[in-house]
Amino acid sequence: MTIQISEMQSKDYTQAFKLWESLPGMGLSSADQEEPLLSFLSKNAGTCFVAQDQGKLIGTILGGSDGRRGYIYHLAVHADYQRHGLGDKLTQECLKALRKKGIEKCHIFVIASNREGMKFWSRIGWKLRDDIVVMSKDLK
Repeated sequence: MTIQISEMQSKDYTQAFKLWESLPGMGLSSADQEEPLLSFLSKNAGTCFVAQDQGKLIGTILGGSDGRRGYIYHLAVHADYQRHGLGDKLTQECLKALRKKGIEKCHIFVIASNREGMKFWSRIGWKLRDDIVVMSKDLK
């Protein structure tokens, strides 16, 4: 097993989307369709990564920033590769890239029913905040 981590490119989209669809707990929306996702990659160059094993995409992480705070979306590791530290490696790569852009704090949004996801983030040192609530509004 030779895993390589590299910056996510537009050519990775199809495999990435298939990976996301295969994993429970992933919150997918219209923002994850090809056009909006490629726009996200363009606006967040250098902070989104994929992991591949012999050309097969086995992991992703999308990192972005509003200039003040970093945000992580879609950390995903293929079921056959979970629990070997790959999620942590992808996260560290993303955080390193955000730090290089001057970002000092990062947030992750986790679907409330994704207990495994919450366990993972807690295990690698992230803290659950109970002092804020996320509110959303569709702009369509």
